[in-house]
Amino acid sequence: MKKIMFNDKYRLTEAVLEGRKTQTRRIGYQGTFKRYCSCGFCLEGADRGKLFINDGNEVVAKSKFKLGEEVAIAQRYIDLAQNDEFYRLCGIHGMPLECIGGEKGCFNKMFVKADLMPHRIRITNIRVERLQDISEEDCLAEGIQDIVGKTYPDTHFYCITKADTCYVTPREPYAKLIDKISGKGTWDRNPLVFVYEF
Repeated sequence: MKKIMFNDKYRLTEAVLEGRKTQTRRIGYQGTFKRYCSCGFCLEGADRGKLFINDGNEVVAKSKFKLGEEVAIAQRYIDLAQNDEFYRLCGIHGMPLECIGGEKGCFNKMFVKADLMPHRIRITNIRVERLQDISEEDCLAEGIQDIVGKTYPDTHFYCITKADTCYVTPREPYAKLIDKISGKGTWDRNPLVFVYEF
């Protein structure tokens, strides 16, 4: 089983677990195009999961996940200390509980074992698009929070987390978020991204 990581600094793992985040975008191709070209993404057949450009003549990326695949949500072992399912999975997969504190995955989710993760998602749709083609609805599915104004209940503000600056549209905080997660200037470069829905 594979694992997927969401950024904890911006509370994205929490958003997934709460059901507020149901999409994630991962960079597929950020190279430059010498000319306008069409691109395609294969969901079936021998080329399943491949991203093509230049009218299908050049493979530039392969999807990390498959349609219908179950993927473990990576969490640090220490964050799962009160999770009974985590302890059950440790027993099933031969991870002695007394050893968990000495594992790299205790404090860094990059090193956790996918089989020990109690929370999972199933990939329900995969598509490819330019990053800036994201809709306002999809920004909310990416975990951007919709805060309804207290004074004016018809007014909506959008932010990455409730402690962050609020914006008038959900695209603005999403552009800031993707730059923080994928590197400054990612939004402006407008790369092709894999959109995973779960």
